[in-house]
Amino acid sequence: MRIDIITLFPEMFENVLGHSILKIAKEKNIVQYLLFNIREHADNKRCVDDRPYGGGPGMVIKPEPVFNTIEAIEQQTDIRSKKILLTPQGCRFTQAIAKELAKEPYLMLICGHYEGFDERIRMGLDVQEISVGDFVLSGGELPAMVIIDAVVRLIPGVLGDLSSVINESFTDDLLEHPQYTRPAEYRGMKVPEVLVSGHHQKIKEWQRDHAIQRTRERRPDLFEKKP
Repeated sequence: MRIDIITLFPEMFENVLGHSILKIAKEKNIVQYLLFNIREHADNKRCVDDRPYGGGPGMVIKPEPVFNTIEAIEQQTDIRSKKILLTPQGCRFTQAIAKELAKEPYLMLICGHYEGFDERIRMGLDVQEISVGDFVLSGGELPAMVIIDAVVRLIPGVLGDLSSVINESFTDDLLEHPQYTRPAEYRGMKVPEVLVSGHHQKIKEWQRDHAIQRTRERRPDLFEKKP
């Protein structure tokens, strides 16, 4: 997969993309990350935003530098990208969306900042608008990092153990069951006996039962989706 990141602050991504699973994916040549600074393609590099028509606080990203950046990228490749616009007005990001995006060969994440985008960016580009939650951040950079991390780990070959993805929270609209590791007892708290019994069927039943119980208690909205 190729992932292009369109942003005013490419330096924000360097540490995130250079560590842990995202770094491993790059080293395995499974994923390629490319950072593009919107300012570099602006007609006036000092002015990539302006005050909104009609008044109001804050500054709005101008359409011209965004269109220029994307057009310059597309002139260099014949592959069509799946464009993602990071905005609080988009559909809420879910594990199901992450799975769909993980099937794409080429993602382009467009990060706004300040008060958001000129509406003509939405109108003139074929984009999928995504929000990471019902709250407002200073820009789209952090949501882009969240989406990249959630998507890349689902690409075959990135994680060594595929079952670690299959059994995670939200995979089937359930939260993950409780997890334990050594020691078997710590400060008076013991690992449930079934998990050290070696009885695989009983362990699976325990994990399923506790996943359902935890979902019912903590996320009743997810629990209601289950038959």
